[in-house]
Order: sequence, then C-alpha cells, then structure tokens
Amino acid sequence: MERYLSDPPDGGYGWVVVTSAFFIMGLTAAVFKNFGLFFLEIQSYYDVLNSTTSWMTSTTIAVFHLGAPLASALSMHLSQRTVIIVGGLLATSGMIIASLGLSLPWMYLSVGLLQGLGVSFSWIPANSMVNHYFRRWRPIAYAIASSGECVFAMGFSPFFQWLIDSYSWQGALLVIGGLQLNLCVCGALMKPLPAAQTSIQDKPVLEDGRTSKKGTFQWSLLQRPELLLYIVFAILAAAGFFIPPLFLVPYASGLGMEPYWAASVLSVLALADLLGRLACGWLANLRLVRNLQLLTMMVTALGVVLLLFPVAQSYWSILVFASLYGFLFGCVVAIHVTTIVDIVGLEGFDSALGLFMLLRSSGGFVGPPAAGWLVDRTHDFGASFYLSGLCLVLSGVFLVLVDRLVKKKLKLPHSNTEATDQPTLKADGAHV
Repeated sequence: MERYLSDPPDGGYGWVVVTSAFFIMGLTAAVFKNFGLFFLEIQSYYDVLNSTTSWMTSTTIAVFHLGAPLASALSMHLSQRTVIIVGGLLATSGMIIASLGLSLPWMYLSVGLLQGLGVSFSWIPANSMVNHYFRRWRPIAYAIASSGECVFAMGFSPFFQWLIDSYSWQGALLVIGGLQLNLCVCGALMKPLPAAQTSIQDKPVLEDGRTSKKGTFQWSLLQRPELLLYIVFAILAAAGFFIPPLFLVPYASGLGMEPYWAASVLSVLALADLLGRLACGWLANLRLVRNLQLLTMMVTALGVVLLLFPVAQSYWSILVFASLYGFLFGCVVAIHVTTIVDIVGLEGFDSALGLFMLLRSSGGFVGPPAAGWLVDRTHDFGASFYLSGLCLVLSGVFLVLVDRLVKKKLKLPHSNTEATDQPTLKADGAHV
C-alpha cells in the first residue's frame, strides 16, 4: 500500500468512502447485533445449553478480533479495497454453509470462523480508510460511517424475524449471506489515497534511518504503557459489549413477550444507538473535552445502566433501559476507535488498531459464554446484564489511567505523540 498524503483531504471523495463504510458497518456489525434473534432457534434445533450456543457467537467475536492484525497487515501490503472484497466473499460463504444446518461444529466453523474473518477483513480496512481520509472532521465522519450499523439494525430486527418465520432460521441465514455479498461492491468503492511525499514526522522510519514506501506493522507499539492500558480497557469493555445484544431478546421472551415485540426492542435500541453515535461524534468534534475524558464518562454511565437493567420487568420499562443502553453504547462506539489516534498518532493507527482488536478478543471470547454459564446456573437472563455492567464500570478505571499518561506526555517538550486532534491549552488554560 502506498503511503498516504500527509494532509488528509477532509472531504471530496472521502464522503464516498464514508458512504461505503456506512454500508459495510451495516452488513457486518448490524448482522451480528441482531444475531440474538437466532439464539433460541439454533438452541432448540440442536437441543443444547445456553452456554453451548453462546460459544458460536464467541467464536465469531474471537475470530473477528484475532483477524484484525492480519487484515491490517494485508491492507498495508495490498490495499483496503482488495481486503474488503475478500472479506465479503468469506462472510457470504460462512452464512451459506451455516444455512445448511449440518451440525454444531459446522456452525462454529461457518458462523464462527468464516463469518468472523469476513467481518474482520471488511470492518478493519473500512475504519482505516475513514480515519486516513479525514483529520479535522474525523470524529463526525467516523460517527456517520459507524451509524450504518444502527440504521441497518433497525430494519434488520423485524426483517430477520420475518425471514425466520417465513423461511426458518436456515433460510434466513441464506438470504443474509446473499445480502453480505454486497460487501464486495462496497470494497470496490474504497479508492486508495494517492501516494505523496510526506513530512519527516509522517514517514515510517526503518532501523537504518531510511524511509519505507510500504507500511510495516508496528509491534513495538506494545511497549507504550498508555496503549497497553487502553487495551486492558478494551478487553473488559469487549467482555461487556457483546453480552446485551445476545441476551436481550431471550430476556424479553422469558418475561412472556411475543417474538415481534421482543424484536421491536432491538429496533428501538438501534435508533437510540444511531442518535448516540451522531451526538457524541458532533460533541467530540467540538473538542470541548479530550476524547479520553468523554469516553470515560460514557463507558461508566453505560455500565451503571446495564447494572440496573434487570429492574425492567415490563415491555415499556425494557424499552426505556434499552434506549438508554443504545444511546450510551452509540456514544462509546463513536469515539473509542478514533481515540487510538490520540494515543499513538495517525502513523501508528493501522498497527495499533490491529493490536487493539487482537488483544481485546479475549474479552469478547470469554464474555458471552461466562454470561451463558451464569444464566444456566441462576436460570435468570438478568444475571448476564450484571456481568456486562460490572465489566464496563471496571474498564472506565483504566481509561482514567490512560488519560493521565497521555496528558503527561503532552506536557513533555519533545513529545512525539500526535496531539493535533486533541484540545490543547494556552498558558491561561483556554482551549485552542
């Protein structure tokens, strides 16, 4: 992959990239977010425990994260366009094989391995392209792109339920696989930025001091304590992130709610998620506070809401808590990836994102099965929300530590951390 322009376009074809990323988020993350609709169907078909069924989703999450460094490295040496097209083919093949309903191990292979890797190969390069095409408008551009997950999720909730009722869960997966083939079209629109001579601070430097035209994966970023602490935050947050979408529909169904009413909760959640992403993206773009401070507040509030979620015992109370959860979740998602730039700079972003996704996979892999085990032991789906909320509140503690380290580095006279996207302080304390 050629080196990017040192000064991102901040517009122009970048908005086509944002639109393409919008659809990629919808055809990947929104599908996963609504996979809870298939939970009880698949569990009943194979006649297994909650924890056993949860391993299928956990495998998808783990492979999605574990494939991130590979997706980043391939994007650097080939192009984001190529990797996204390959991802679309993998995701589609995974759903088609899963629709055959062969056996549970085949579900782990198809939905877990192929779908997870396909989503990773599509999601990672799309995020990279948006962040490289924008600088000043990066938070709002990413918020718009990531909102595709919410817009598609609102439509997918009733649509998937209708597909299940009309064609069974197997027929529904086959249709979804066909939809995900459109990831290849989105990938074709991902036009790489033209190569250009960059300033010294933007060039990758080799050991002998020469500059490289090709990007190289920077494993040395793991030596930065602020990135390591941010990854610990990500591990805890991932353990909590993926539990509610999986157990929300079973929780509502356990209270006697009809399937379509339960599915409507996911639609409302997706709408609140959309509003949260756009609102937090806009707020982050104002740069009134540092992204890390804003992220800390939103993650802590999200954890508290999930700890209180089991209080909801009726449709309308569930709707209120789901709306709060969706809005705050959207706020977190809107800035948690772009915050990586504030920690390692734009030059290290691709490698840091790969490492971030790789190492946080442990949280996403353990979280749903642990929640499923709790549900099996307590016979209460509400227990899964307690675990989710606790993980998110604890993750906020590590964000505070990261913020302190980043502030300390910004005060150093010769700090090499890119701080152009953060609010800086004049001598009188005013933001500039």
